[in-house]
Amino acid sequence: MQTNVDTYLDKYLNWFGPVVFRPGFNRGESITANQAWSLFFSAGRKDTLLGSNPELGRFFTNALIAVSVTGALSAVFFRTYV
Repeated sequence: MQTNVDTYLDKYLNWFGPVVFRPGFNRGESITANQAWSLFFSAGRKDTLLGSNPELGRFFTNALIAVSVTGALSAVFFRTYV
């Protein structure tokens, strides 16, 4: 038996809650890089923020890798000896 409170909570979670907590999202299948970055940038509110073009997801992934590698290499090469 479903009460009015349960119906209200279902409606609230479906419209205002994060996408990842909705019952219809990600039933065990993997998500794309665009969906992952969209969820990151929108704080879990929208998984279609960046659209369906896979190049944008790859760009953000490669940019994150480049920044990480650059930071690690600069820490190794430009460290000060005290």
